[in-house]
Amino acid sequence: MFNKNTYISRRAELKKLVKKGLIVLFGNNDAPANGPYNGYHPFRQDSSFLYYFGQKRDGLVGVIDIDNDIETLVGDDIAIDDIVWFGSPDSLHDMAKQVGVAHTAPMKQLATICHDAMREKRAVHFLPPYRSDIKIQIFDLLGIHPNQQKESASMPLIQAVVKQRSTKSLEEIEELERAAVIGYKMHTTAMKMCRPGITEQEIAGTLDGIANSYGQMVSFPTILSQHGEIMHGAPSMAKLQAGKLMLCDAGAETINGYCSDNTRTTPISGHFDQRQLEIYSIVEECHDYALSVAKPGVKYWDVHFGVCRLMTERLKELGLMRGNTDDAVAAGAHAMFLVHGLGHMMGMDVHDMEALDQVNVGFDDEVRPNLNQFGTSSLRMGRRLQEGFVVTDEPGIYFIPALIDDWKASGHCKEFINFDKLETYKDFGGIRIEDDLLITKDGCRFLGKDRIPYHPKDVEAFIAQ
Repeated sequence: MFNKNTYISRRAELKKLVKKGLIVLFGNNDAPANGPYNGYHPFRQDSSFLYYFGQKRDGLVGVIDIDNDIETLVGDDIAIDDIVWFGSPDSLHDMAKQVGVAHTAPMKQLATICHDAMREKRAVHFLPPYRSDIKIQIFDLLGIHPNQQKESASMPLIQAVVKQRSTKSLEEIEELERAAVIGYKMHTTAMKMCRPGITEQEIAGTLDGIANSYGQMVSFPTILSQHGEIMHGAPSMAKLQAGKLMLCDAGAETINGYCSDNTRTTPISGHFDQRQLEIYSIVEECHDYALSVAKPGVKYWDVHFGVCRLMTERLKELGLMRGNTDDAVAAGAHAMFLVHGLGHMMGMDVHDMEALDQVNVGFDDEVRPNLNQFGTSSLRMGRRLQEGFVVTDEPGIYFIPALIDDWKASGHCKEFINFDKLETYKDFGGIRIEDDLLITKDGCRFLGKDRIPYHPKDVEAFIAQ
């Protein structure tokens, strides 16, 4: 938890941005895994509640009455039966005091607070819920059916939260640096363990243990697979095979909920063969291109498409693509190989504020998403960069057999893609390199004091050690 003045100032700014009405920020409740007393652990608090109210305990709601300038932490104190099993936590009053909130109320009073505001015809602001129990709670409090809650969520509140959480303060950057340290331990461990005969699951399980031991938990389910062409390839009990590539996309959360997110692609035999090196070097060049051009005022949309053009040029040199580069990119031909966007915002959520809809987070009135073109529709971040933004830089090249067959059968982008040569890459897999970029005053830099090896010679030398 940060100093209480951090939370006081965040809520003060939120009130200025939203201007009037009642803000209700729901914390998460504990979730059972396979029975009422066997919950998912560690408990993960809702990020926006955590941002403004700082407390990690389940069963809390933060209420900000802008019109009457009253802030209230709502919840129930832990009963003696639970204290016997789980110990004595801080009281609701103590938790409120720790984050500079003057008032507390039991959970049963939340209905009265909301009903009074509605009777007075004041706006009740809430964020789009993503958990079923919170949807039921909103239905009980406000009478809005769960199917209508996303559309009924407060756009002024969403916009205010995005504005505040997008720009990271110095203490948040320090927390993200701590997450990067854990990420470094995870990825270098994966590279050390990468060898023929070991299972994907054994490596991934070790990484998850590192995240748990140094922080709170993984920032997303670990992706670790020899099938790098599968974007979210979950680790299996398959043994690593010589000659293949291992793609590892993993990150950790600090105890304060700030994330790291890196991807590395490692040759299981310890060295890249010529074909692997050719494709890897293109991804490496695209990865470093983003570092050279990303800075305040630049649209990440333009950085993304700069990467797409560079990738197309290099794939043309290998004979996998052809034709005019600008025409190929305009047609979306590059998405045969790069099916996702260059990156996304990152902070307390690995896809930062994803629950608020990426259209609200990664785009604005100036830069709108293109939801109609394959590949481009998956770009999560396009707006102009600002100092203090944290975005991922994660180009990749993937050879997806089903996608190759689909486009070849339909003739889609046949003037730009050499399908005959592409057929010979169906067994290749995929390559991605990802790091986290902090936008600085004059440019950008990668988060983390130690760089996880990614240049081909560095990767091979690290494995050889």
